[in-house]
Amino acid sequence: MTDPGETGKTGQGIFLAAGEASGDRLAADLAASLAEYEPTLDFAGISGPEMRKFGIQPWARTEDLSIMGLAEVLRQLPRLHRLRGQLKARIAAWQPRAFVGIDSPDFNLGLARALKKKGIPTVHYVSPSVWAWRGYRIGKIARSLDLLLTLFPFEPEVYQDTDLDVRFVGHPLADDIPETVEHGPAREVLGLADDRPVITLLPGSRRGELERHGRLVAETGLKLRQQVPEVQLVMALADPAHDKLIRHCARKTFDRAEITTVTGQTHECIAAANAVLAASGTVTLECLLLKRPMVVFYRLAPLTYHAARTFRLVKSRWVSLPNVLAGTNLVPERIQHMATPAILSTDLLDLLGDETGHAHFLEQAGAIHNQLARDASQRAAEAILQKTE
Repeated sequence: MTDPGETGKTGQGIFLAAGEASGDRLAADLAASLAEYEPTLDFAGISGPEMRKFGIQPWARTEDLSIMGLAEVLRQLPRLHRLRGQLKARIAAWQPRAFVGIDSPDFNLGLARALKKKGIPTVHYVSPSVWAWRGYRIGKIARSLDLLLTLFPFEPEVYQDTDLDVRFVGHPLADDIPETVEHGPAREVLGLADDRPVITLLPGSRRGELERHGRLVAETGLKLRQQVPEVQLVMALADPAHDKLIRHCARKTFDRAEITTVTGQTHECIAAANAVLAASGTVTLECLLLKRPMVVFYRLAPLTYHAARTFRLVKSRWVSLPNVLAGTNLVPERIQHMATPAILSTDLLDLLGDETGHAHFLEQAGAIHNQLARDASQRAAEAILQKTE
C-alpha cells in the first residue's frame, strides 16, 4: 500500500495514534468502521500489529511507546520528545482530515494540541482517567481537542464545565464478548482438564510490570499449589519474550508452582478460569465481561508510588475498572504493600468457595455488560466523520 503521506492528497486521510496494545486493537476496529462509511479514506498512524494487519501505514510503532509509570517515562523522555516532534511535522505536512489519538494521553494529547493549532481537527478515543487521578488535566485536555469519545457512561459528566464535545460510545469489548461464555471450549483449546479448578494469572503486559510482579505472582501460585494441589495454574503473557523474563524474575519458584505459560491467548485463559489474579488495567474489564471472579493487584515503581502519595494524585476510591463501574467493592483490590502472596492466595481461595458472592458478582457483571454494549467502533466512526465533514 502506498504511504498516504507521499500521495499528495490532503484532507482525505485519518491519522490514528495508538501507544499500547489495547489501543492498537481499538484503532484497528475503528479504522475498519471508518472505511465502511468512507472506503476512499487513507490511514497512517502509530501502529501496532492489529493496525498494521489492517493496512494502516506505520509512521511509528505502538511497541515503541508502551511505557508506564513516572520513573519509566522519565528515562524515555528525550526519545519520546524527538519522536513527537518528527510526527508533528509529518502529520502537519499531510494535513489529514483528523488526528485521532487512542488512549496513551501523555503522548497523544501533546501531539493533538500542537496539531490543533495548525488547524487539524483533533479527536481522542478513550478518556484519560481524570476521574481517578490527575484531575487537574481536564482543562488542558479540553483545550487540546475538538472531540472526546469515552468508553464509560460516567465520563462525559467529568467535562461538563468545559466546552469540549464529549460523547459516550460504549466499549468494543462489550460488543465482542457474548453475555455467557462457558469454560469448556477454552479449556479444550488450552489442553486443560475440565474436572479440576483453573486459576489464571495475569501479571501485566509491560516489561516493568513483569519485573515487579513476576516473583509475587509465582509465590502466590506456589501457595495456591500447596493448599489446593489439584489446581491448574495458567499464566497468560502478551509476548513470547515475556516467558523468559518472568521466569528469570521468579527464579525457581515458578517451576515449583507448576505454572503453565500461554502466549497470545489471554481471552482463552480468562474464559477457562474459575478465578483470576489480574494486574490492574484493561484486562480486568475483560475478566468482568467474561463473568470471571477476580482479585486485582498492582505494584507501582517506588518513585511513581511515592509521587502519587506525596502529591495526592489519586482521587478515586477504587483503582480497578470493575469496582469503578459497579460503584462498590465488587472485587478485592490489593495495591503495593497489600499485594503479598499470603493475601492474594487467600483472596483467590475465598473466591473459589464463595457461591453467594459469585452469584452477586454475576448479576453485577451482567448489568455492566449491557450498559457498555453500544456498537462502540461504529458510533465512534460516525462521531468522527460527523465532526470533520
